[in-house]
Amino acid sequence: MTHDRTMESVTFCLLKTLLIFSIFNSVTSADDWPQWLGPERDGVWRETGIVEEFPPQGPSVRWRTPIDRGFSGPAVANGRVVITDRKLGERQANPDNPFERGTVPGTERVLSLDVADGSVLWTHEYDCVYTVSYPAGPRTTPVVSDGKVYTLGAEGNLFCLDANNGDVLWSRELKKDYHIQSPVWGFSASPLLDGDRLICIVGGPESVVVAFHKDTGKEIWRALSAIEPGYCPPMIYEAGGKRQLIVWHPEAINSLDPETGEVYWTEPFEVRSGLTISTPRKLGNLLFVTSFYNGPMMLQLDPSQPTASLFWKGDSNSEKKTDKLHSIMCTPFLQDGFIYGVCSFGQLRCLSIDTGERIWENLEATGSTGDVRSRTDRWANAFLIKNGDRFFLANETGDLIIAKLTPQGYQELSRAHLLEPTNPMPGRDVVWSHPAFANRQAFMRNDEEVICVDLAAHSAIE
Repeated sequence: MTHDRTMESVTFCLLKTLLIFSIFNSVTSADDWPQWLGPERDGVWRETGIVEEFPPQGPSVRWRTPIDRGFSGPAVANGRVVITDRKLGERQANPDNPFERGTVPGTERVLSLDVADGSVLWTHEYDCVYTVSYPAGPRTTPVVSDGKVYTLGAEGNLFCLDANNGDVLWSRELKKDYHIQSPVWGFSASPLLDGDRLICIVGGPESVVVAFHKDTGKEIWRALSAIEPGYCPPMIYEAGGKRQLIVWHPEAINSLDPETGEVYWTEPFEVRSGLTISTPRKLGNLLFVTSFYNGPMMLQLDPSQPTASLFWKGDSNSEKKTDKLHSIMCTPFLQDGFIYGVCSFGQLRCLSIDTGERIWENLEATGSTGDVRSRTDRWANAFLIKNGDRFFLANETGDLIIAKLTPQGYQELSRAHLLEPTNPMPGRDVVWSHPAFANRQAFMRNDEEVICVDLAAHSAIE
């Protein structure tokens, strides 16, 4: 009898332990951030158990690791943080005028860090003479998948590296291979991995977009011609019964078959200064793009075949006299019939998705002030990441903000200053690097360090 009761007690304790472990594991399971805009490339952070507001002293910074200059965001996957940067050559300096295209020796680096403590696990460094405007460093977010790291530098150095040790598995020099020059602001479109294809924005006749085999670097297909390739990340959306690869260059928005490069449709859209930057966004059968000078365009995708038609377009070609949304680098967010994004001088705006009509604007998130004609915060920016029913906004002053964005307005819930703005190129010190959100943490960088910030709601797992 005693033996039976003992066994019952042991069994009960075991079941209780397993239940607690199951609950704990379901709460603490973590997501990675292995590419531009996260796991599904949509700017949504799907982890739960995240802080509702920051403590008075701000969230805890778990570690800080020194790095050099760069605009590129981090990727987080399989216990590693992958980040790229640039080191200037000895006795070298960037031009005083950031618009100047000089010839500045230096190196680009790919660094792999331990997600637990920020220690450097390996570094791949290569010579890279910069000829681009705004020459702070690399622009694109790495892609991490199946034990490989894919990176694209500002001068077109494309690498596939072993994620464990940084060994080069294959590489391409896009300028040499495609007989092109670097775009004015460098190769800036974060690559897209789709099946066996690594899809990159390249440039040149019939090679604005090129698909490389992810394991060998061999070209699979190339497509599209334009005077400039632009800077916009390629995206894949389903519409009209097809998976459509959306490529937006400064002459048109294009839809292609991602497996073959066949062009499904093209909608002309002339964009000044080659500034196709902001990521195209889709909601239902609507596809939205926005540019700094020429404003936005909304397309309607046919539900039964891969075609598109103009739904509406902005009326202004001025970044100062804006009527809808003129974004420079912010990826807008579309939800519940509305568009949220940052305009040309830092105006966080809400628009009607049906007409583009402005519902409201707010300057608090980016810290912009005053009349647009007298302000110096041209290109002021904040990156928008959705988490549950609120957003995390990382602005150019180094603040991280928790806010709700609704048609009723901007509701700031909490704010913490986490990074010092260190890039002086726009005439003021800024942070222009998209953060990553993984393992209930934020990973953010400036030109001096990358940091890991604890954003877990600890009460949820205690």
